[in-house]
Amino acid sequence: MFKLHRRQKRLCRRSQGVAGTLVDAARLSARECQRQFRYERWNCSIGTERIYLLNKAFKETAFLYMISSAGLVHSFARACSSSQMDRCTCDESFDEMANRQTWLWGGCGDNIRFGQRFAIKFLQAQEDRSSDIQATIHKHNSELGIKIVNEAITTICKCHGVSGSCTAHICWKQLSHFQNLAKILKFKYEQAIKVTAITNHATSGTRWMSKWSNGVPARQSKMDLIYLDDSPSFCRNSKYSSGTLGRICLKGDNCEVLCCGRGYNIQSYVIVKPCKCRVIWCCYVICKECSAYEESYICK
Repeated sequence: MFKLHRRQKRLCRRSQGVAGTLVDAARLSARECQRQFRYERWNCSIGTERIYLLNKAFKETAFLYMISSAGLVHSFARACSSSQMDRCTCDESFDEMANRQTWLWGGCGDNIRFGQRFAIKFLQAQEDRSSDIQATIHKHNSELGIKIVNEAITTICKCHGVSGSCTAHICWKQLSHFQNLAKILKFKYEQAIKVTAITNHATSGTRWMSKWSNGVPARQSKMDLIYLDDSPSFCRNSKYSSGTLGRICLKGDNCEVLCCGRGYNIQSYVIVKPCKCRVIWCCYVICKECSAYEESYICK
């Protein structure tokens, strides 16, 4: 999702498997981002629009930084446990003997520690070293993605022994499925807090504070997604989005919002699919073909 800086390129060349895992992480993050936003005005499209988004501090920018760092941790932790990396192996929280036993029983734990360390080092190699408030917000949201992956770790245990006895109790750590993590990240996006920059003239530093609402400050913590700028509407083609023209909407659900009040066209078509299937003993399934009319609703 990001253009690699010189220090990040050096990290890629340092170890076998890093470059390929980075590609996997980018694909994973992009796929889940598009899944979560497929029925919204901003659909997390991959193109030149994303470059402009990443240079802003919109709510959508915050989500991109958060899901990208989460994808890094998840992909590198899984790459270690599946032997795709030459500098790491299964989960390092167990001792060597336990690790061998775990692997023997088929329970190689995801190496979350390595994933976190690499993600932090990789993102630090990209960060703007200035005191710019926008860079600080991007750093906060990237760290939030890492924390959310860490909080979703589960411990899996199995008993092994003769005749069902539990003579060996083997445990390992396992990451949550990334699709489930993406749902948590989407919820963070929906609850995101707008902040405003405050300049301290005495120290020449800049920090942020939560946006005030009706005289009461919004409650903001390290586990909140934060953003600085109001987002564009994403209705029309712009440098931030290709707009919603031609997008498929769900009638009675989101067409009014997704199509930005412009209305939609209806496309009818016939699909043929198997129906009235029955099993012929022992090993055959016979189906008839049925036709059905379906409609799509396309934003004007």
